Amino acid sequence: MTMRVPMPPSIAEHATRQGEVATPRDAATVVLLRDGTAGVEAYLMRRQRSMAFAPGMYVFPGGGVDPRDSDTDVAWAGPSPQAWAERLGCSTDVARALVCAAVRETYEESGVLLAGPDPDSVVDDTSDADWQADRVALEAHTLAFSDFLRRRSLVLRTDLLAAWAHWITPGFEPRRFDTRFFVAVLPEGQRVGTLAAEADHASWMLLTAALDSVDAGDMAMLPPTSVTCRELTELPSAAAALDVAPTRRIVPVEPRLVEVEGTYYLETELP
Repeated sequence: MTMRVPMPPSIAEHATRQGEVATPRDAATVVLLRDGTAGVEAYLMRRQRSMAFAPGMYVFPGGGVDPRDSDTDVAWAGPSPQAWAERLGCSTDVARALVCAAVRETYEESGVLLAGPDPDSVVDDTSDADWQADRVALEAHTLAFSDFLRRRSLVLRTDLLAAWAHWITPGFEPRRFDTRFFVAVLPEGQRVGTLAAEADHASWMLLTAALDSVDAGDMAMLPPTSVTCRELTELPSAAAALDVAPTRRIVPVEPRLVEVEGTYYLETELP
C-alpha cells in the first residue's frame, strides 16, 4: 500500500536542497499500551519545539542506541539476543543494543520499567525519589543502563516486548534514525512518572482520539507514529498487540520525497 502525505512548502523547499545523505543511527521506540475505558490507549509525548529532530511532534518513548546498551553482562529473560537478531534482521550485537535501548528509553521517558528481580516478575511502582534520580542519571548519560540493572539486581524482561515495525528516516533529513518499533503493555502496579526533559506534554491517549486530533490538525505526528497508531486501533485490547506482533512481516520502510503535478509529498510504501 502506498501512502502520500502533502509536505508544507517550507519543508519541501528544505528537502529539495538535499546535500550529503547522513548515515542513520540505530534507535528503538516503544509503543506503551494500556486498556482504557473506551479502548486501547498509548502513552504519547509532544517533543519540545526547541528540539532539532521532530519538534512539536507527538511520539512514543524512544531514542538512539547508547554505546553501553550492548553490554553483555545484563541479566536477560525472554528471547535470546540471537532470536531478536533474526526477528529484527540485524546482527546479534545490534539486536542486544536495540532491545536494551528500548527498555532504557521507555524508563527514561515514561518511568515505566520492563525489568524485575527475577525472570517471572516486574518491579512495581517506580515513582519515588530514588527511582526518579536514576531516571535523570540515565537520561544525562551519567549512569549506564547495565550498571543501573546490576546495582538493583534486576533482570531485563525482553519477553514483555514484541517487535512491530522498522522505519528509516528519509534521506533528506540531516538527522536520521534506523528505528525498530516495539510494543509493550503497561505492567500491573506501575504508572508513568514525571515528564521527560525532551517533552513539554505527555499523556495516555485513546488511539482513535489521537488520530482524530491529527486529522483535524490539532496534533502533529510523523508517518511512523500515525501509521502505527492506525494499525493498533484494529486491536480489541492492549495485550492483543503482543499476540499479533509475531505474525507481522517486518521490513525496512523509508519514506521518500516525490513531486506530483507541482506538489511535494512524503510517499511511503507500506508492507
